[in-house]
Amino acid sequence: MPAPAYAAPACDATVSAPPVQVAHIPDWVESIVVDRRGRMFATAYFTGRVYRMDAPGSTPVSLTGNVGANGGIVVRDDGQLLVGTGNDLVHSLSGDVLPISRLLLVDPESGQVTTYASGLGGIDGVALAPDGTVYTTTLGGRNIGRVTPDGRVEPAWAQVPQPNGVAVSPDGKQVYVIQTTIAPGLYRIPVDDPSHPRRWISAAPSDALAFPDGLTLDRRGRPLIATHAAGQIWRAEGGSLCAVESGMYLSTQITYGHGDRGFSAGKLYRSGVDGKIYEVPAGAEPSAGQF
Repeated sequence: MPAPAYAAPACDATVSAPPVQVAHIPDWVESIVVDRRGRMFATAYFTGRVYRMDAPGSTPVSLTGNVGANGGIVVRDDGQLLVGTGNDLVHSLSGDVLPISRLLLVDPESGQVTTYASGLGGIDGVALAPDGTVYTTTLGGRNIGRVTPDGRVEPAWAQVPQPNGVAVSPDGKQVYVIQTTIAPGLYRIPVDDPSHPRRWISAAPSDALAFPDGLTLDRRGRPLIATHAAGQIWRAEGGSLCAVESGMYLSTQITYGHGDRGFSAGKLYRSGVDGKIYEVPAGAEPSAGQF
């Protein structure tokens, strides 16, 4: 059977079980994250809600009302959630010029919402560094925002064209950012030299319309990337991109589980425009323990 358009080569020949659906939210699910108790949290794009799922197969619980066109979501060390807003078309396109979007602090139990930071471009991706620094992306612009632990907001800390998925290296020294359109690729931004982002890996010419989206790191610090049109989950290996899984179109984010229950450690999960959340066995890390 011929390879589909926009197809990166498979990472390896290991045979794995196919993806299995573990949850469904009736909305575009923009981002997902799992806390240390194995609970998954998801941002819904159209309704602007934040959802909690306690285990695979459980009914999603709406934690909040409409808090804005939701973007990325991360879990702080204290268990509180940080949620990006302003991911709609207007705020995304104007975010570099008028950075007025907010980063919200959401309580995972009560759903109480407060403003953690404001003055950022329309927030698509959100990443948390080991020291508590937060990085954000604005897809319709170039700016990478930064919020320091003491509350200082830098809406244009660095610049990458059409930035989308974002993650921070385990040592906190590099910020990884995906460029989604025009010339998709993966950048590394040195935290101590943000004015010089380095294009690390470029997608193949056949992947020009793959539309990579969300980004996470595995236990070895390798970036994994969800794609829309390619229908693949890519992994960065040896300076190139390979496919961990294929046939999963309109994917928005991937994330690893945590803890010993629920959405547990070592398992890889995918969210999508279709609102469906899958476990992806091909991306599992069976010896991950409680990372």
